[in-house]
Amino acid sequence: MAGQVPTRIANILINALKGGVVPRAGLEYITVGRTQEISAILHDIEMIKEGGASFRFIVGKYGSGKSFLLQTIRNYATAKGFVVVDADLSPERRFAGTKGQGLATYKELIQNLSTKSKPDGGALPLILEKWIAGIQTTVKMQSSAEGEAFDALVEKQIYSVAGSLEGMVNGFEFARAVVLYWQAYKQDDSTTKSNVLRWFRGEYPTRKEAKEDLGINFIVTDETWYDFLKLFAAFLVGAGYKGMLVIIDELVNLYKIPNSITRANNYEKILTMYNDVLQGKARHIGFLMGGTPQCIEDKYKGVFSYEALRSRLAEGHFSTADTRDLSAPIIRLQMLNQEEMYILVEKLLNIHARLYNYTPVLSQEDLVYFLTVEYNRVGASTHITPREIIRDFIELINILYQNPQKSVSEILGDNSFEMAKGGIDNEEIQDEFQEFEI
Repeated sequence: MAGQVPTRIANILINALKGGVVPRAGLEYITVGRTQEISAILHDIEMIKEGGASFRFIVGKYGSGKSFLLQTIRNYATAKGFVVVDADLSPERRFAGTKGQGLATYKELIQNLSTKSKPDGGALPLILEKWIAGIQTTVKMQSSAEGEAFDALVEKQIYSVAGSLEGMVNGFEFARAVVLYWQAYKQDDSTTKSNVLRWFRGEYPTRKEAKEDLGINFIVTDETWYDFLKLFAAFLVGAGYKGMLVIIDELVNLYKIPNSITRANNYEKILTMYNDVLQGKARHIGFLMGGTPQCIEDKYKGVFSYEALRSRLAEGHFSTADTRDLSAPIIRLQMLNQEEMYILVEKLLNIHARLYNYTPVLSQEDLVYFLTVEYNRVGASTHITPREIIRDFIELINILYQNPQKSVSEILGDNSFEMAKGGIDNEEIQDEFQEFEI
């Protein structure tokens, strides 16, 4: 498949990975391993489509592929007709706070609202207009009415979807905004459309301003933003999408909050979401939250410091690193093994060759040589990550491409030959690579 990578995608992949960043496009060309984890999450997505909900923590060390997995799932979900919102937490973006940090997270999520046809965010206006156009098309197919009669039938359908939201918390106001958007769309009133979008995005600072512009005496706040996500999920299903996936990374920023009460308030918000999912109060919505083992398991500042969460999330007595329960709320990512890393660097070599239009000259032995050197670095057994190996490999093939007279051993250094030949306790690594030897 690597040979079929479009040049534009090859460029995105190589540049992003060299910079230590997860690319937003082309992940299917470099996905290696993670079959069980992806399968478990895809099962969740099927349940969301059927009207259920899901909540998972994706836990892994820095550079272990956590963000890569989240991005892979994001791409899959949009391709399957889901709407995806995603955000990274930061000191300014949390689940709760005294300075609008919860609202800031909501704004980021809605700003990054993505669909298959608009995968890079900002899809809210497109979704609303596509929904209205879809209703108009349906009415045309079912009726020969024209003019005001046609508009009345469309409006009836609009009110039907909006009415289904009114039984939910803050649903009446949300439904009112949906109807306002339709009326502005019909009258080509760009000012009102823009104001409704501002309201949906949580950008009105006061209820007074929202009341003056829209007649809605309500705005999204730190306390209500999560309810609005649930409303969006319900609305999106009514608008023809399969459901909503909420991806939140960098939970470590909650662990770093110095104030214990503020930390607890954030963990309480997570507990609310988790309970809603398990008790059936949330529908057509899934949550994926990425964090490091420390930010989850630390008993003093991590998620497990909040007893109500620890008791729900802690593993039972039978799960081990080799026999994991992938239906549990926490999915722990194991590092890619040597065989998987070999497959990955081979894919990257072919993508690099595609990007720069040359025939790869590195042999199987060269790739094993490179990986053996990487795994023999001091501390590699516990600290080396796929991210570091990928960056090193792209640097290696960049240098080889720019300096074709150089050999791999010359670039890797004087002592790398001894390391690769087993001079520095690498019998175990050589055994791992036996199946690749010709």
